[in-house]
Amino acid sequence: MIQKKPAATSKKSPQSKLFVLDTNVLMHDPTCLFRFEEHDLFIPICTLEELDANKKGMTEVARNARQASRFLDELVTATAGTLGDGMSLEKRSNGAATGRIYLQTDTVTTPLPGNLASGKADNQIIGVALHQSKVQPKRHVILVSKDINMRIKARAIGIAAEDYFNDKVLEDTELLYSGVTELPANFWDEHGKGMESWQHQGHTFYRVTGPLVPKLLINEFVYQEGPDNTPPLYAIVREIKGKTAQLETLKDYTHQKNNVWGITARNREQNMALNLLMNPEVDFVTLLGQAGTGKTLLTLAAGLMLTLEFKVYSEIIITRVTVPVGEDIGFLPGTEEEKMNPWMGALEDNLDVLNKTDDEAGEWGRAATRDLIRSRIKVKSLNFMRGRTFINKFLIIDEAQNLTPKQMKTLITRAGPGTKVVCLGNIAQIDTPYLTEGSSGLTYVVDRFKGWAHSGHITLMRGERSRLADHAAEIL
Repeated sequence: MIQKKPAATSKKSPQSKLFVLDTNVLMHDPTCLFRFEEHDLFIPICTLEELDANKKGMTEVARNARQASRFLDELVTATAGTLGDGMSLEKRSNGAATGRIYLQTDTVTTPLPGNLASGKADNQIIGVALHQSKVQPKRHVILVSKDINMRIKARAIGIAAEDYFNDKVLEDTELLYSGVTELPANFWDEHGKGMESWQHQGHTFYRVTGPLVPKLLINEFVYQEGPDNTPPLYAIVREIKGKTAQLETLKDYTHQKNNVWGITARNREQNMALNLLMNPEVDFVTLLGQAGTGKTLLTLAAGLMLTLEFKVYSEIIITRVTVPVGEDIGFLPGTEEEKMNPWMGALEDNLDVLNKTDDEAGEWGRAATRDLIRSRIKVKSLNFMRGRTFINKFLIIDEAQNLTPKQMKTLITRAGPGTKVVCLGNIAQIDTPYLTEGSSGLTYVVDRFKGWAHSGHITLMRGERSRLADHAAEIL
């Protein structure tokens, strides 16, 4: 990434760049002011005006605009001398060499091309970048913006322009942790020498040693299909010490005797997902997968089993980001739960499936079960989560790919004692502006939580909705 260098030198480099910030970068990540290492930043007056115009309200954008203004106010207050000399960020980076932040104090005299309207805010910021490149010809001036069209316009008139990279967890989402590793055919030859194995509570444990072990993570699944006459191995990594790992075989949720609220796993990844969902020692679970892979159905089935049958949790709380796919239909009437109901079509569909799994109950029995389920499931809006604490709850965050890392942190830190948090999503279907697969909050938590002893992740690969849905996902 161009905005970051591997290491900062003790003296400021004469080749440090000057980044002109668009407003949307500050409103997306207020901490961007401290993420450009030894390079200088330039804040146009138009950017400050747009921050001021967007500071009112309770939205994430308004909160970020206010926070960016506070950071700038702190820097201005701490700056001795005139603002024309810039504001140092040295104290923010523990004394390491850093750049400076400059506020626009002079009038832009470099004219814009005639086809760019001067009254538009985006064009005024482009004009500032153009002016700085003229008055500082020896410096590499770069416009940083989340707006694709603004970057295209800037490049068209000869100004270097970049997206904001520092919010991206991964440059390539193909490298995102999947939660599963296939063991090579020669694994037992290399790792099985002197291997210990024992039985405990219906599970088989193996202690293996070898070169592959340091690459594994706690709660990562491993599997080996094996030859035709050999039963497959499905296990989870429970402990790693140096080059020694402890593997535990999985409970087989594909068998009807181990059904979860009438649901059985239909493939390998679903079986692994149910092992995570049904384990009360795993406090945080992330499930990724395209539509139809069973994320919501498996999670609801596990939640109902743990809440109503095993009484591990007191109730199920479901929330999701209310980002419409099409045109917004305006305000919705009713209570918080009634307002959320139109967004919870997936919940209704999956509850219908789960309610039909008990064929022996009859119509009256199913109706009673439906009422019981309704009394233990609460639908909450994300807008009212701040400041709350959930104790002994099974919290499901649906469509989590539309959350920013900051929103994800706000939600997960609501978990009190005995609460399990499950995040579901498909990073290929992001509806929130300025979020990408690499910067989504879901990608962020999958990468940050991997290897923690009380969290687990699985990417569901195979669709199980219908042959039509699977074929549509493949060819469309």
